[in-house]
Amino acid sequence: MFIDHVNLLLKSGKGGNGSVSFRREKYVPRGGPDGGDGGRGGHIILKTATSCYSLVDYRHLKHLSAGNGQNGSGGNKSGADGNDLTLILPVGTLVRDAETSELIVDLAKPDLEYTFLPGGRGGQGNARFKSSTNQTPRFAQPGELGQTIHVVLELKLVASVGLVGLPNAGKSTLISKISNARPKIADYPFTTLRPNLGVVDYNNQSLVVADIPGLIEGAHEGVGMGTTFLKHIERTELLAIIIDSWPNTGIDPVKQLSILQKELEEYSFTLLRKKKIIVANKIDLFPEKDNSPALDALKKKSEELQLEFIAISAATGYNVTQLIEMMFRACPKRTQQKT
Repeated sequence: MFIDHVNLLLKSGKGGNGSVSFRREKYVPRGGPDGGDGGRGGHIILKTATSCYSLVDYRHLKHLSAGNGQNGSGGNKSGADGNDLTLILPVGTLVRDAETSELIVDLAKPDLEYTFLPGGRGGQGNARFKSSTNQTPRFAQPGELGQTIHVVLELKLVASVGLVGLPNAGKSTLISKISNARPKIADYPFTTLRPNLGVVDYNNQSLVVADIPGLIEGAHEGVGMGTTFLKHIERTELLAIIIDSWPNTGIDPVKQLSILQKELEEYSFTLLRKKKIIVANKIDLFPEKDNSPALDALKKKSEELQLEFIAISAATGYNVTQLIEMMFRACPKRTQQKT
């Protein structure tokens, strides 16, 4: 199950109270203060993991708290610190204040560990307050309260390449061919109901590709799956616009491109300005590959928009390697050297 939006009430732990205590040992007259300090409250820690792709683990949780610190005791014994609570989150998680929608932290890097809510400080015991003028302090500090905040966790996937297209354009087939992703594939629209991430390996390098559920006209206004998934391509460096080039689809390839361009522009002008590759898919259905009026028109339109163009067949693998090479060339900053 893919979950990309969760509301949580988070609370760090309360610090333990300092102790008021005096030595009461035989043959030790007028023993001094020996009250220990309270332990600190547990922290709320946020940690990103590349093996995590969804907020599904938090979908049924409403309140999460770290442990409280233990009180100090006599004999200068400090209380134990409260247990920290670590939330393992996908890379790309945004943490917002639920009341103001203000962005608090963007967890956009892998293996990031961030102390989000520090626990309350433990109170000092009365042994800390002994002085030449106060030999028997009869007071200690209480522990500080923890912090509480209502947050919204919002996931925006971090991928190098986003596959964008109308329903049934062949995006899921393509990502299954070029990466380790194994999405559901069927010959009907809206097969993909959640984004799929896949790692593409090529020439001892790798990059991450995201397959976004099919868009339709009005997606930027929430029609279909609309804005639910458009946000997941905001961080990508390259958009691969997948066009169903088979004329029996019912929507002319150039018209498909126009629809997708408009939806990207209406959702965010930033998306329209991203680097793009126009990918004409399903050319295995043509009697002669790369030779049809529909493909010629789409290629001409791509040239007018100054966008790279390639015709492929995800089903048969035709020109898929060439497409992978184009992706790596277009994403030099996102490409990682394999170890």
